[in-house]
Amino acid sequence: MESGADSGAGVEGEAGGDFLRCFGRQIKLLREQGGLTQAQLGERVGYGEAQIAAVEQGRRIPKPDLIDAVDRVLGARGVLVAMKEEVAKARYPSFFRRYVQLEAEAVELHAYMNHAVKGLLQTEECARAVFRMWRPLLDEEAIEQGVSARMERQKLFGRRPTPLLSFVIDEHVLRRPLGGPEVQRGQLEQLLLYGHQRNVELQVMPMDREEHAGLSGPFTLIHCQNQRRMAYMEVQGFSTLHTDPKRVSPLEATYGVLRAQALTPRESLTFIEKLLGEL
Repeated sequence: MESGADSGAGVEGEAGGDFLRCFGRQIKLLREQGGLTQAQLGERVGYGEAQIAAVEQGRRIPKPDLIDAVDRVLGARGVLVAMKEEVAKARYPSFFRRYVQLEAEAVELHAYMNHAVKGLLQTEECARAVFRMWRPLLDEEAIEQGVSARMERQKLFGRRPTPLLSFVIDEHVLRRPLGGPEVQRGQLEQLLLYGHQRNVELQVMPMDREEHAGLSGPFTLIHCQNQRRMAYMEVQGFSTLHTDPKRVSPLEATYGVLRAQALTPRESLTFIEKLLGEL
């Protein structure tokens, strides 16, 4: 779920964790062949000894610039660089990786949310607050990896060609001060910024509506370049990606009704501005 699915939690014991440990052992082997200590390698690539140790042990997901630097310093001739894409995928639990790939490639993405702002829309501060609330508790390293992964997903907003994005958000989600008033303010301001983009339509579902088509929970609709239409749903770490039109079509109809029941995009931006004024 968007409150923590892409936290990177639970990587240990999954294929992603195995890959990171293998990747780390390759770095260690190359470092030792080069006659360098962890401290010396860290100094040459601009990172601390502890971070190099964590990467070698598969406990930390290295950033792309670190992989580039280590590859260059250790003379790996592109071997490490060639694995950057797989390293990036390891940020996410296995059940979430397919969705992240589809999200990044989508020509259209439409989402309904009723318990938290979708990770794709969260500020860094909001994402960090959400990960800190996760149970079982995440350590600081997992939290920062999760925040980094979530921010990486937001490149979708600047992608070309521009995807069409729409979001329906329940009012109580906007009123819930996750992380405190300042975090809430920053999140509302970010929603306003996204909502003013030409390719983004953001709608608020008021709490006073007497009819509500989304009571079965949140979901995301994904339209791909090949005209494939899919639906993604998730709860408590269990996810489902529907590709069968018999499953997807009813959710598309539900989303259409949700948009009709919600405030218009213009009314929604005015509503969010009003909420900001109340903080």
